[in-house]
Amino acid sequence: MDDRTQDEKVVQQIEREVRIQEGAYKLLAACSQRDQALEASKSLLTCNARLLALLSQLQRMRKAQILERVGHSRISENAVPCTGKLSLSDLRIPLMWKDSEYFKNKGELHHCAVFCLLQCGTEIYDTDLVMVDRTLTDICFEDTIIINKVGPGFQLRVELYSCCAVEDFSLAAPTPRRMSFLGGSLGCSSGKKIRAAFESAAACGHVSFGGGNIRPGHVSPPSVHQSALGAKYNLLAHTTLSIEHVREGFKTHDLTLSTTEDSPYWLPLYGKMCCRLVAQPLCMIQTVISGQLKLKLEEDVGHWENFYCVLVGQTLLCYQNQEDLESEKEPFLVIPITKDTEVCMSERDPVHGQQIIISMQPQRENVTYTATTQNTEDMQCWNKALQQHIYNLNQWKQCCDEVMKTEVLRSRKSKTIKQGSLFHEIVTPSSPGKGPAIPDLSNEIHSLLSSYYKERQDQRVV
Repeated sequence: MDDRTQDEKVVQQIEREVRIQEGAYKLLAACSQRDQALEASKSLLTCNARLLALLSQLQRMRKAQILERVGHSRISENAVPCTGKLSLSDLRIPLMWKDSEYFKNKGELHHCAVFCLLQCGTEIYDTDLVMVDRTLTDICFEDTIIINKVGPGFQLRVELYSCCAVEDFSLAAPTPRRMSFLGGSLGCSSGKKIRAAFESAAACGHVSFGGGNIRPGHVSPPSVHQSALGAKYNLLAHTTLSIEHVREGFKTHDLTLSTTEDSPYWLPLYGKMCCRLVAQPLCMIQTVISGQLKLKLEEDVGHWENFYCVLVGQTLLCYQNQEDLESEKEPFLVIPITKDTEVCMSERDPVHGQQIIISMQPQRENVTYTATTQNTEDMQCWNKALQQHIYNLNQWKQCCDEVMKTEVLRSRKSKTIKQGSLFHEIVTPSSPGKGPAIPDLSNEIHSLLSSYYKERQDQRVV
């Protein structure tokens, strides 16, 4: 993908988030219930975080292009590990209420709306909103977060946000601030609307535009001013997960707390977070290379035999022919390919030419397999694929000990608000005695609501 195509792809993502941001601002202005204001404010915070992350990505791309034009070639590693799929599910955060609060139901009533924001590179996800009070012992998020195309060096930042769920929200949405931080970094074709959206997101958060850099590895989402929106989310705790935290099963991780007990949005966190974090490297679930190989087994030095071989996971599967593979027969020979496997090219043999030497060091004795191909081109392909595969296994560490099972992506539950959905409250006139109606709604609000929810659904699918 060339530079121009990459730029256009990022700009398209920006334009989609700008539309969602505009919809969130207008929906906030139309909210008349607490639950609606909380959801709309959460959507705006998440959208602003995505905009800032996309800006960071675009600025890094532009910087690399400028350096290349002035003669600084891009740094490229000889070996780049394969990507994989990351899955986080069963997220639980235990609470530690005082005895008088939980068992005797005494003391100040804490009633907060919380959600988690997850960031991995430029990918940002949010969980459903959960209402928390002293009747709960754990904050439970039922969401399954699936992140594709993740490298083994990933940093997954998990942030817990909280808002004091009071009833008397101020429901006027703020007007996006129009400033000139970005200059022409997006280009004239992107339009003033995109620049204004970035400036609005940056004005609500903390980002440095002087050098064109955002804090590496993390874009701090903006907190929305309570005087403007009423529903103000604040960072309650956070942690960062990496490949060392990936394990099969339910594990506990430390949380860094970011607030004190005197804050209105405070909750008695235990300082721990439980979740299931698994990874599926592509090298463990996809065929790396397949084709004809001629193998010589160590115990029979003079005998060579042709096999149809498939490299996948930690095995080189050797079938007597391709038809055996297609009919799902058991392979004739299975050669282990692990992190400790060594692959090298031998000197050219006068009969069989150059050969690939595959050797392992098990506990008892060394095992060596010798392979060759019909031509030099195939030999180079197999040698390169085996070397890269072993490199991938080592980079993904324990994630390649076995194929981890990822959770099925669960669709979000539709929230039923007893006052009715935001769409029906805005579009449908109120019945007598059930509160004031919003008069003279235009078609713009109808289309806005439809497009807003469609964009939100598209974002979750992607």
